[in-house]
Amino acid sequence: MRILIGLVCAICCFSTVSAQQLPQAAIQSELAVRSMLFDIVKVDNSFMVAVGERGHILRASSVDSWQQVDVPSQTTLTAVTFVDAQTGWAVGHDATILATQDGGFSWQVQQFLPSTQKPLLDVAFKDSKEGVAVGAYGLFYRTIDGGRSWQQEFHTSLLAEEDLQYLEELRQEDEQVYLDELTSILPHFNRVVIDGRTLYLIGELGLIAKSNDFGRSWQRFEEIYQGSFFDLARTQHGNLLAIGLRGNIYRSLTNGEQWQKSESGVTTLLNTIVLAGEAQVFLLGNNGVLLESVDDGVTFDKRIQNDGKALLAGVTFNGDLVVASEVGIKVLKVVK
Repeated sequence: MRILIGLVCAICCFSTVSAQQLPQAAIQSELAVRSMLFDIVKVDNSFMVAVGERGHILRASSVDSWQQVDVPSQTTLTAVTFVDAQTGWAVGHDATILATQDGGFSWQVQQFLPSTQKPLLDVAFKDSKEGVAVGAYGLFYRTIDGGRSWQQEFHTSLLAEEDLQYLEELRQEDEQVYLDELTSILPHFNRVVIDGRTLYLIGELGLIAKSNDFGRSWQRFEEIYQGSFFDLARTQHGNLLAIGLRGNIYRSLTNGEQWQKSESGVTTLLNTIVLAGEAQVFLLGNNGVLLESVDDGVTFDKRIQNDGKALLAGVTFNGDLVVASEVGIKVLKVVK
């Protein structure tokens, strides 16, 4: 059992793509800026990049200058990150990983695995060489060479005790069934967050875990509720905020050892936390939900958007809250 608990199986999965697996390039569309966009990132305070359905990647140096760039895949993209003004990655369905070396003007396929039938949901890099990508059913890939190759890892230490016992029984009875079960028993990993030297992983079934060795080993926190978490951030006052299903908001003053629930006043799914200035905390959610706190996440005021469309991710840029939404880019004049 101790061996199983500590198991981290690494299986090489190099970024070569066979001719039969080559993705099709994304189609250029004037309506891309109004299509569903799942993530947005601000880079060096000088430009923004947003990603979304049909492989759309948009780039802008101002809130009204969005341009679609060429992308070698039509696969839906769910997350994007940059480590400097030139180097970035985007991930999405079919375990797709794209990379750019020119500030998001052009992108190359590093991984495309339609046979997995699982999406990657987030990506994080601590420098230009080492990064991790995470997704559905515990999907977890690591690179140490800037994405030239990616290795898959199975982190069974993130499972509950009863699941570990179940896996051990399977392993003793049928090795192949045990290996098959490993591919689906882990919870969905929704977000991975770099916080100084700590890496946080949040997801399905109340999962919050932290790592001090960039995800090679994990410490899972005590469950504070049974629903999914979709974002976690450290506020301007140094406390942790976690958000999830049905308007759930939890706040920790003790780096995750204890959590208190904050009332949201809504029952919709909350997607993303955006910090603005010295005190503003925005939560973006489905059904047009925008919540604002100026007391470090203790209380929130509602700013519901009239169109009721999902707000999926956001950044502050030159005094505006710029949002990737169900209907493309939105610019909200709410930052003080």
